[in-house]
Amino acid sequence: MRTLVLLVIGLALVAVFLRLAGPERRRLAALIFVVAWLTVIGWNFSLGLSHGYSLVEELPIQALLFGVPAFAAWWFSRPAPNA
Repeated sequence: MRTLVLLVIGLALVAVFLRLAGPERRRLAALIFVVAWLTVIGWNFSLGLSHGYSLVEELPIQALLFGVPAFAAWWFSRPAPNA
């Protein structure tokens, strides 16, 4: 359940960051988000390790928690194609 909550929070934060940035600064907002989210996931990772979970158990979960919102930030910060 905690994984799902963190994933939803990450995706919601991506939406907030990109919405507040405006079209011309979305790349910068995505970069700032990725750095901030990496810090949050690093803290969550260390918290899991300190509670007795092994590196092998935590690493795939943390990669998912970081990767999905980071990919969403990259995807939605791309410039619109000229149609």
